[in-house]
Amino acid sequence: MSDTPVVTGVDTAVYTVPTDAPEADGTLSWDSTTLVLATVRCANVTGLGYTYAPAATARVVHELLADVITGRPVLDVPRLNEALRRAVRNAGAPGVAAQAIAALDIALWDLKARLLGLPLVRLLGAARDDVPVYGSGGFTTYDDDRQERQLRGWVEEDGIPRVKIKIAQSWGREEARDRHRVARARAAVGDTAALYVDANGGYTAKQALRMAEALDDEDVTWFEEPVSSDDLTALAAVRRRTTLDVAAGEYGYTLPYFAHMIAADAVDCLQADVTRCGGITVWLRAAALAQAHGLEISGHCAPHAHAHAAAAVPNLRHLEWFHDHVRIERLLFDGVLAPDGGALAPGADGRPGLGLALAEERARPYRVG
Repeated sequence: MSDTPVVTGVDTAVYTVPTDAPEADGTLSWDSTTLVLATVRCANVTGLGYTYAPAATARVVHELLADVITGRPVLDVPRLNEALRRAVRNAGAPGVAAQAIAALDIALWDLKARLLGLPLVRLLGAARDDVPVYGSGGFTTYDDDRQERQLRGWVEEDGIPRVKIKIAQSWGREEARDRHRVARARAAVGDTAALYVDANGGYTAKQALRMAEALDDEDVTWFEEPVSSDDLTALAAVRRRTTLDVAAGEYGYTLPYFAHMIAADAVDCLQADVTRCGGITVWLRAAALAQAHGLEISGHCAPHAHAHAAAAVPNLRHLEWFHDHVRIERLLFDGVLAPDGGALAPGADGRPGLGLALAEERARPYRVG
């Protein structure tokens, strides 16, 4: 009889957490964020993973995916990832299905590392001791004072030397306010901190080029999604005509998406989101794809889902310390990391897996499914 450990159970929980103030970027506004938690069991050991996605993601897990991995070997995570992706062929892999797969894949890696008694970064193999982060928020709904408090908190209190704000307010219809906010951001963080902006695809190509000149004057070095990442021709055209680093990729749900973006010469730094692209398994492949083309990779949001994988790749630029997700992960989980001196140190405390545990009492009031 085989003693190979197998998946014995799969479960989900859904939590919705209100924002601490109204929030918006260039193309979207919101007042709450939903986290879908997936747990995978092997006997009395449980691994956890999660994604920021609609509550319907949990239904995808139960109706399409749980049976695919139940009873199968826990240690063969890439094989299980492939089985999950094949199972959603007719349902459609991009979008909610990919996010459901991502949550399960992260949980499987967490479970495997816990079974082996290792921090996940040790299981994957560390390429670096720490993971640089950048403070991310600066929503278009913030007034000058709130934006300044947030930016100065990251730089002066947390020691994070890189910060980012949202621009392209109202689909690019407020260029003057965008410029004003960037100038105020530079004044708030001084000359030594790196300043980034994210347009969330809100500009046209010519708008983006006009804004790039103003951004360069404020020593902005990172221009995220100056135009829609769906328009690789326009994204590549903007990249060619500005000295700012152009970044995109957060909406990648499949590995070919990243290959197309790289082939189009559309980015200076590839972004990928472990909670969207199919989990740690696919995120590591995206990092390798980027490295093969001389590019760095940046982890998009969900810092605690990314941290161990980010420490396992040599071409990491940084990880997004996103305001909403930091709040939620600190609320829902014990074992969270701190960005001391602008970097995380996943696995340093020796806790197995991701090092996270659901804080059930704190989480209970926010559970919606």
